[in-house]
Amino acid sequence: MSTAHSPASLSFDVDESGAALVEQARERAVARLVGERERVALGLGLAFLAAAAAAQVLLPAVRPLSPAPLAISVLCYAIVSQVGFEVGHGFVHPSQVALVPMLFALPPRSVPLLVAGAYLLGQAPALIRRRVALSHLPLMLANATHALGPAIVLSLAAQARPEWRDAPVYVGALAAQFAGDFAVSAFWSRAAYALRITEHAKAMRAPVVVDTVLAPVGLAVAFATPGRAWGTLLVLPLVALLKTFSRERQVRIDHALELSSAYRGTAMLLGDVIEADDEYTGTHSRDVVELVLAVADRLGLEGRERRRAEFAALLHDIGKVKIPAEVINKPGPLNTAELALMRQHTIFGESMLLKIGGLLGDVGHVVRSCHERWDGAGYPDRLSGDAIPLAARIVCACDAWSAMTTDRSYRKAMPQQQAAAELRACSGTQFDPRVVVALLAVLGLDA
Repeated sequence: MSTAHSPASLSFDVDESGAALVEQARERAVARLVGERERVALGLGLAFLAAAAAAQVLLPAVRPLSPAPLAISVLCYAIVSQVGFEVGHGFVHPSQVALVPMLFALPPRSVPLLVAGAYLLGQAPALIRRRVALSHLPLMLANATHALGPAIVLSLAAQARPEWRDAPVYVGALAAQFAGDFAVSAFWSRAAYALRITEHAKAMRAPVVVDTVLAPVGLAVAFATPGRAWGTLLVLPLVALLKTFSRERQVRIDHALELSSAYRGTAMLLGDVIEADDEYTGTHSRDVVELVLAVADRLGLEGRERRRAEFAALLHDIGKVKIPAEVINKPGPLNTAELALMRQHTIFGESMLLKIGGLLGDVGHVVRSCHERWDGAGYPDRLSGDAIPLAARIVCACDAWSAMTTDRSYRKAMPQQQAAAELRACSGTQFDPRVVVALLAVLGLDA
């Protein structure tokens, strides 16, 4: 398959959120598979070996297996397998430029086993350097499943030489490749990471696009060099170019990871500043973060938008460091002047984060809107409805829940059922109704 170890993300863009997925993929690659994941991986590897062996025995040979084409094809595939574009939770390999010529230079029935051996050969340096855990070996075997479908189609079609009139057969072979690849990777994603099949289908868009684009290149090589063992070598200049691009992308990802780490470190430091200035406010902000992330996941927020919600939850009260402690901790209602000052804290927070810039500067705009109301009666800009950033709407509802269900200087915590009733009563006025539904579902109070 074009993806390795786990599903790819939806785009090739390098941003903080995409880099975070790549960072998780790197950690998973070096982590030993244990328990159920190890058993599933072993089962997939053994299932592939059984299917590939059956194909070798049961399918017609179509053409003889000669040593020169075998050696050249395996070597080329091993080289191509070392070129990987880090995308989301895995890698996208340009394997089509080597796989397609193999299917016409060798007996198709032998290709799946040879692809598995070539992939292991190509990944040997990463295994030796411990960039990939040895327990991932069965998954590496299972990665060759993508070769089974086209091998079966071309064997049954008795494709001795490539002919343009057989284009429907080649389309069918590509479709069989995608079907086999999807079945195995979807099973692994579900068993190992509890990823829904619909989410996996979206995640497979990147490898499908890459394979679809590169398959004609591999087919053109097969057409240009029928019966010639050296034909597969023609793809190596293209592979070298792709290797250069993959290295450049890796450098950009490394820089994005460093930047993401810096942003997170700055955000956590500012969170510590809040807690040092006012213990309740700091603890409250950290509690809100967990709730906000759960609601964001419930609403399907991904990538940068989810990160904005997380940081906004942590820093939504950062502006309170500029509010006198006697106002924040006043045991009773605030007077008009104190209330006006308190309502400046979102503006103060935005100003502080804008000075940092980058992602946190962007989060500053969300922080400014965390006390806007769905009906437009909030502050400081009286925004309403969808004009309020979704991240701010989530923080607003989660902030209110945390405030209602914890002790404050001027009142005791409210029982959860009473707080839930208050959320429902304010749905459509103070809070986004969709956010309220998601929040109550996360809390298990949606009944």
